[in-house]
Amino acid sequence: KEMQIQHPTAALIARTATAQDDVTGDGTTSTVLLCGELMRQADRHVSEGLHPRILVEGLETARDKALKFLDTVKVEMKAPEMIEDRDLLVNIARTSLNTKVDPDMAESLSQALVSSMQCIYPGPDEPIDLHRVEVLSIPRTQSYGDKEGTQFINGIVMDHGARHPDMPDVLTNCKIMTCNVSLEYEKTETQSGFFYSTAEEREKLVESERKWLDERCKQVIDFKRSVCKNGESFVMINQKGVDPLSLDIFAKEGILCLRRAKRRNMERLTLACGGSPIHSLQDMEESQLGYAGKVSQVTLGEDKYTFVEDCAKTAKSCTILLQGPNDHSIQQAKDAVKDGLRALKNALEDQAVVPGAGAFEVATYRHLIHEILPEVKGKSKLGIQAFADALLIIPKTLAENSGLDVQTTLLQLQEERESTKMMVGLDVSTGQVMLPQYEGIWDNVRVKRQSLYLSTILASQLLLVDEVMRAGKQMGKQPAMEE
Repeated sequence: KEMQIQHPTAALIARTATAQDDVTGDGTTSTVLLCGELMRQADRHVSEGLHPRILVEGLETARDKALKFLDTVKVEMKAPEMIEDRDLLVNIARTSLNTKVDPDMAESLSQALVSSMQCIYPGPDEPIDLHRVEVLSIPRTQSYGDKEGTQFINGIVMDHGARHPDMPDVLTNCKIMTCNVSLEYEKTETQSGFFYSTAEEREKLVESERKWLDERCKQVIDFKRSVCKNGESFVMINQKGVDPLSLDIFAKEGILCLRRAKRRNMERLTLACGGSPIHSLQDMEESQLGYAGKVSQVTLGEDKYTFVEDCAKTAKSCTILLQGPNDHSIQQAKDAVKDGLRALKNALEDQAVVPGAGAFEVATYRHLIHEILPEVKGKSKLGIQAFADALLIIPKTLAENSGLDVQTTLLQLQEERESTKMMVGLDVSTGQVMLPQYEGIWDNVRVKRQSLYLSTILASQLLLVDEVMRAGKQMGKQPAMEE
C-alpha cells in the first residue's frame, strides 16, 4: 500500500495484492506470483500468434474448473467442532504466521491467537468481531508475570493507572463498576457566571458544590458496601473525570478508581467482565456489575498499566500483549497478529480448510491436464494448459526459497500425486514429499478462491488491453470525406 509504483502494469498487480489483503488478510504473495506466471505463460502463446481473446477464454474455463475442484478437495468441519479443536486452530494460525515471522515467535503467537479466538467466538450464526481483541505493546525491558514475549491476557489491559497514591495496587475477587458519570466540578452549558461581594458568599458556593459531589461519592460507597461480601473488592472505572478529593474518599474506602478511561476500553470491559455501563448513580443495581478474579496496577518502565484479569468464563473480549526490541519488530508482530486472526476467522466462517504446502496446486495441475484438457476442443486447450502450468509456480517457489532443486522436487511431487492420488505437498525442511494434513499445514479455502479469481481477472485484463487501446485510437479518427 505504501510503495510508490510508477509502472502501470506493476501498479495494477500491487492493487490486486491490496484487494486480496483487504478481502482475506492473506495470500498476497501467491496472488502476485500467479499473476506474473500467468502473464509469462500467456506471452509464450501470444508471441506464436495465438489471439489473446482465445487464450483468455481458456484461462477462464480453467479457473472455473479449478474452483470446482477446490470444493471437492477441501476438508469440511462444522464451526462449533472446529472452535473446540485447539490443535487444528493452532496449525491454521501457524501455517499463516510461519511465512511472516520467525518460527519461535510464530509458535507463541499461534497459541495466543487461538486462545483469543476461542474467547471472542460468538457462535455459528453470528459474525466474528476481531475488534474485541485488544493488541497492546509494552517495553521489552520490562516483563509482566513470569513470561516474556507474546502473552494472552484473559481480560483487559489499560494503559493508565489510578491517580491516587493510597489506592490498592492489587485486588482479588473484584466487582467491576464501569460507569460514565461526572465526579468533578462541572462548567455550565450556557455562558454564565457567579458574582459575589463577600468571601462568605464565595465559600457558600464552594461548599454547595462540594456537598453535591460528596453526596454522589457517598452513593457509590453505600452501593459498594451493599454488594461486596467478605473477601470481595470493588473497582470503579469511570469514563469521565473524578476530582482529587473524591479520589481520596474512595482510597480511604479501599476502592480502586480509574478516571478518564478510553471509550474503546469501556466497551471491551463490559464484554470481558460482564455487567453493563452505568450512566446515572440513581439506578445502580448489582446486576450491572462485572466480575474479575484479579485487578492489578503494574509499572513497566515509565508507564503505568492496569490489568483486569481472570474474567468470567463468558468473557467475550481479551488482550494480546506484545513485546519487541524495537518499533519495527513490534509493528511486524502486530501485522502478524492481524493476519493470524483473519486466518482463523476465515476458517471458522468457511467451515472448511484445504491442505497447504503446494498440495492443492499440484493436485489441480493433474486434474486440469488429465481430466479437463481431453474434453476441450480447439485452441482453448492452450489457455487451460497455460493456467495449469502457471499454478506450479507455488510449489516451484517453495522449493526455490528452501534451497532445493526446483525440477527434481516438482517431478517428485507430480509422480507421487500420480501414483497415490493423495494430496501431497512439499516438506521444505527435508525436500521430501509429505502429506500436509498429517503435518498440520492448512490453508484457507477463501484465500485460494480469491487468489485464483483475482490473478485470472488481472491477467485477462492485461492480455486484452492491446485490443482496447487499438480500438480507442481508431475510434478517435475522423472518417475520410468522399470527393
